[in-house]
Amino acid sequence: MGKINGARFLVTGGAGFIGSNLCYALLKEGASVMAYDNLATGKHSFIEGFEGNGLSFMKGDILDNEKLLSSMSEFKPDVVVHLAANPNVKLGISNPVREGLESTYSVLDAMAKSGVKAIVFSSSGSVYGKDALKPTPENYSPMRPSSLYGAMKLGSEALISAFSNLYSINYYIFRFANVIGRNATHGVIFDLINKLKQNGKELHVLGNGTQTKGYVSIDDVVDAVLYVYKKSGERENVFNVASDDQITVREIAEMVVGKVSKEAKIIYGTTREGWPGDIPDNYISNAKLKAFGFTPKYTSKDAVEATIDSILYRDKHR
Repeated sequence: MGKINGARFLVTGGAGFIGSNLCYALLKEGASVMAYDNLATGKHSFIEGFEGNGLSFMKGDILDNEKLLSSMSEFKPDVVVHLAANPNVKLGISNPVREGLESTYSVLDAMAKSGVKAIVFSSSGSVYGKDALKPTPENYSPMRPSSLYGAMKLGSEALISAFSNLYSINYYIFRFANVIGRNATHGVIFDLINKLKQNGKELHVLGNGTQTKGYVSIDDVVDAVLYVYKKSGERENVFNVASDDQITVREIAEMVVGKVSKEAKIIYGTTREGWPGDIPDNYISNAKLKAFGFTPKYTSKDAVEATIDSILYRDKHR
């Protein structure tokens, strides 16, 4: 059973969206944290207020094998939380092998060489593919990812399983729904707000707006990860993390327009898929997580509204 108070966590992607929120939660629980990030998508401003209060920051790329191994050997973490990756499903086609599989292998190789025995990994509901049963449980098969991003996440899970077998590493794999909330730097809400800033009269939406998606609040994500890590005594752990419901892209667009530019005309595309590899009905089951004792607090709509407010507040106070 995992302990947090007094433990040492190295968080790859620690200055990113999920990483910065998780670092803060770990510090609150008494952990020592190293945030390891190349700042390609992360922002040092997300974590600089924590430095000196149990958190150290290391700017580095996880594909820099020597630097990663050196940092891990010096910091001596009890757990590696591997979040660093291209976070955008639409952009996850540029170099999925290098951005996903090579980076995960680099992390696992450094763990094996420095003797770290536990990994927390941020996977995705996209591993199941667009034709999976809805809502999709963790034991659904066969998994046929529809995007290179999903394939990269599934391949990373396979690497973790192999290293776990070879080096007795405990793993906690979390397949997230669409994570949104404080410090978001990508995703549909972020994109729609930015489009309206550029043109407050028209909002062009990818797809026809009928896509139904499950969204999960960053607060529920962080709480679920820490809950499972603390409570599970199993060596192999795989959990979906999702809210109980879905929301349409049309509803999201209308909520954004209502808060940003009420006069804007929403213009939708003609296809149900917003982009090649999009899963127009994205809905993973949280039944296993709830049976384990954790129930998400926020609906998809709650999470969307909080995210819009958070982005607008951040932009206003820059």
